Amino acid sequence: MNASHIIDGVNYGPLAGLIGTWKGDKGVDRAPEPGGEERNLFYETLLFEACGDVDNAQEQVLAVVRYHQVVSRKSNNKVFHNESGYWSWDSKSGVLMQSLTIPRGFALLAGGRFAAKESYDGELVLDVRAAENDPDWTIVQSPFLRENARTTAFTHTVVIDGDHMTYSESTLLRIYDREYNHTDVNRLVRV
Repeated sequence: MNASHIIDGVNYGPLAGLIGTWKGDKGVDRAPEPGGEERNLFYETLLFEACGDVDNAQEQVLAVVRYHQVVSRKSNNKVFHNESGYWSWDSKSGVLMQSLTIPRGFALLAGGRFAAKESYDGELVLDVRAAENDPDWTIVQSPFLRENARTTAFTHTVVIDGDHMTYSESTLLRIYDREYNHTDVNRLVRV
């Protein structure tokens, strides 16, 4: 990583590319419905803020970026997703983490590894995953969600190219007596 990843003395590594306010209006959400699926076109704002670093057990140092995502349907301008969390990076091990919560009684810790070779053509690629029974990268959900809309797996890939970002997110659900792959994609610009 080069000096542009150092902010106030903290090496943010790949997370430096996230910092700022992003807006996008090209979003597509595919979500389950009792008789099939619904497709929602959406716009959103994503705010990423540098938070410094934290240490765990005086051995692991994590660079931390806090984020807040607000997503609204184009059809009625109503917010249908509000998420907050953190991206963290351990420069020593290359571990990349995303922790998130949404106000439906749901939280997760997704993880992966970042290596400079994973970026290509000047783009930066962040890729994390979590699964219901994974001992490291796991999902926590309320009893209601576990019984009625259980999340069993999650993947999130973010590609940053300068002031342009795309992402794809997949949430594997057990809902309406079937398994469903709920997906969200969008293209955003740093403003």
